[in-house]
Amino acid sequence: MNPPAVLDPDAVGTYPALAKAGGGYVWDEVLEYRVWCYPAKGAADECNGSDYYYSFGSYDEAHRFCQQTAGAEEVLALVLQREYLDEPAPGEFIHVAQERVTEWPVEFLSRPRRTAQTIPDFLSPSAPPNRLDILRGLVE
Repeated sequence: MNPPAVLDPDAVGTYPALAKAGGGYVWDEVLEYRVWCYPAKGAADECNGSDYYYSFGSYDEAHRFCQQTAGAEEVLALVLQREYLDEPAPGEFIHVAQERVTEWPVEFLSRPRRTAQTIPDFLSPSAPPNRLDILRGLVE
């Protein structure tokens, strides 16, 4: 997988630290790549013992940093979801037409980018039984 470029390289590092974690099943844009550092796991103590992160405009740059930095976690993608799927109960999906920002493991970006039909097709009564696998990019 070749992780996508960020939406606006000039905006990298300007997004709030707090974001949702995972979920939503679909993505629209990558805002930045993040590497969280944990002093309790050996990272330099740059924030009075608190965890902190560095923002990067490319996956490759973030990956190099995490490989060379003690106490650094794997790279996460800060993702913009213009619309997404909520799953309040297992197998129950709701189309949410509202923007949110969430951190995703980079592997989730192997899922196809959302199109205008992604969510309606997924929620359609005629959607195939393996619709979740299709959304996850596991099958065509």
